[in-house]
Amino acid sequence: MNLPRFSIFLLVAITVFSFFGSVFYSQSPYLLDKDSILLAPSFSHLFGTDRLGRDILARVIEGGKVSISIGIGSALIGSFIGLVLGSTAGYFRGKIDKAFVVLVDLFLTFPTFFLLLALVSYVNASVFVLIFIISITGWMTTARLIRSESFSITQQPFIKILDIAKVKKSKILLKYYAPLLAPIFFVSFTFGVGGAILAESGLSFLGLGIVAPQMSWGTILSSGKEVIDIAWWVSFFPGLMIFLITLSLMNISNYLQQQTNKKEIY
Repeated sequence: MNLPRFSIFLLVAITVFSFFGSVFYSQSPYLLDKDSILLAPSFSHLFGTDRLGRDILARVIEGGKVSISIGIGSALIGSFIGLVLGSTAGYFRGKIDKAFVVLVDLFLTFPTFFLLLALVSYVNASVFVLIFIISITGWMTTARLIRSESFSITQQPFIKILDIAKVKKSKILLKYYAPLLAPIFFVSFTFGVGGAILAESGLSFLGLGIVAPQMSWGTILSSGKEVIDIAWWVSFFPGLMIFLITLSLMNISNYLQQQTNKKEIY
């Protein structure tokens, strides 16, 4: 099995594990048990328990639903914003392109993570709030890539013929630009999912992400930092999930980028 296929298999397995694992594993992620505090991994608790006696495996399953949902939702919205703004700037150029450059530079003036911190500090974090905040702070790279490719497409003879024929600009963008820009969109999307999961985990680790009783891999990871010296498993397993899913997405993104580059060469 080659690396891209293994990465896809691993990504699907983790996703199925997160959304359907509770069907096969009946332990509650919320149940407090004073007799099971900080138990090491065993047959009764496969991933061990935390300092409140809660089952880590059950919590990792439940937290995975939130982390993956935030990752996919943020990447989808962010990539779509980048696609719309980038293709519009690349096709129309002129004043629209100049306005686009100013907007991107304005967002890039602030480091993305610090911008996230600033926004989250003024609102109560939830799944939908984090999806919105992460998406509006992560569309710039996609937009710049799409804009660059749109410039190349605009120079193609068939686009100039369509302009001369006075074909509707919306039709040109949807029918001719969108298929040609799809590879870049999917590369950016897969890369964005991993970045969004890491961003959410970072915010939750700092206590600015998902609020209890909801949980994510980041909040579970954060809950184990105070007992890491005596209970490594509390932070290890959610951290492992973040690592595996991010690594899988990066490998898939790199593979898609290589395939796109090959098509451009030929």
